[in-house]
Amino acid sequence: MASSSDRSDTQRKLARMRVKRAAALPFLVSAVLVALSGCAAGSGGTAAPESRTATAHATPTPTPTPEPVDPIAAWVDERMAAMTLEQKAAALLMLHAPGTDPAPLRALVDAGVSGLILMGDNIPGDPAAVAALAGAATADPACPPLIGIDQEGGEVQRLPWDDAASAETLRAAPSSATHDAFASRAAAVAGSGATVNFGIVADVTADPGSFIFGRVLGTDPAGAAERVAAAVAGERGIVASTLKHFPGHGAAPGDSHSSIPSAPLSLDEWRAGPAVPFAAGIDAGAELVMTGHLAYPAVDPAPASLSPVWHQLLRDELGFDGVVVTDDMLMLQHNELPEFADPGENAVRAIAAGADLLLYVLPADPSEFGISVPGLVGSITTAVQSGRIPMARVDEAVARILTLRRSLAV
Repeated sequence: MASSSDRSDTQRKLARMRVKRAAALPFLVSAVLVALSGCAAGSGGTAAPESRTATAHATPTPTPTPEPVDPIAAWVDERMAAMTLEQKAAALLMLHAPGTDPAPLRALVDAGVSGLILMGDNIPGDPAAVAALAGAATADPACPPLIGIDQEGGEVQRLPWDDAASAETLRAAPSSATHDAFASRAAAVAGSGATVNFGIVADVTADPGSFIFGRVLGTDPAGAAERVAAAVAGERGIVASTLKHFPGHGAAPGDSHSSIPSAPLSLDEWRAGPAVPFAAGIDAGAELVMTGHLAYPAVDPAPASLSPVWHQLLRDELGFDGVVVTDDMLMLQHNELPEFADPGENAVRAIAAGADLLLYVLPADPSEFGISVPGLVGSITTAVQSGRIPMARVDEAVARILTLRRSLAV
């Protein structure tokens, strides 16, 4: 695959969705005042004159202002209260099933996964047909699955009818062109039934020999940051935006589809370079960040997708409070390194590190890689029961995912 609680509106877009304000319930305040006035009137005006005088001179008790109601947060709390550990574990998964038959996709949703990723083999001939496929996979309109797609434009695209400019053109044009291209691209994605675009490459490199060079929006941190922010702004309100591949693939030579690329940068060098476009995209309101299977050994020798250090930097230093999704977890197994041979262990390490949503681009027979929904769920639940993954870690991940799903339904 070519991959893939609460803050204010000015901080993070997911937090904005979570803190979507319900009306301040003025009718409730009015009802309270009317009730108080009715009580003061008494029954037929029979109160003694001195009682009326005392009432007239008494200091009125202020009516408390009702707390604003966050309907999405309330819905998420209610939903989670009814979920078992196994259901929560399944909700951490986003999977692919090949083909244009909706039955296998719907079976995954019925098994409790939170999302589906559409690849090239899922795309029929026109937007309406893709939208129908995505619609057939929805079991609960109140909580639709996340339908993700890699639609960068140019080298990586699943929808041939998206004719908006790609990165190779955009990085030489003003940032307004990036905004317009991604607004058009988001419309194509949404018109095809997808709700999440894994389409904003926040990596930066000036090396034409890099496998990702043709996909970056800028060859220097400032230029990339400006266009990444513009891409997020262009997609806003149309589809959920994803920044990839955190903490930055451009500094890590090699292809993470077949290896664990390594970046020779210190933490301070990362802050001054690869971090800049991600920070800009987060500040612009991106709802998701995709972690890469790549390492910065000076920071942590583990791949970022399995690294608690990188997840902490993403949350605490860059202030991201949205959904962290991994790149395709099968890529770890494709590397044929013994430490990544066990898919259940990979899933546990990713969740324990801080990932919210695990992405799997599965073949027609997932058992080829030892993968099944029950198997992944079993590995995660066993890790929770043993204390390896705190229950609070699962709950915060599920809450973020359900918040995004619910927000895309309203």
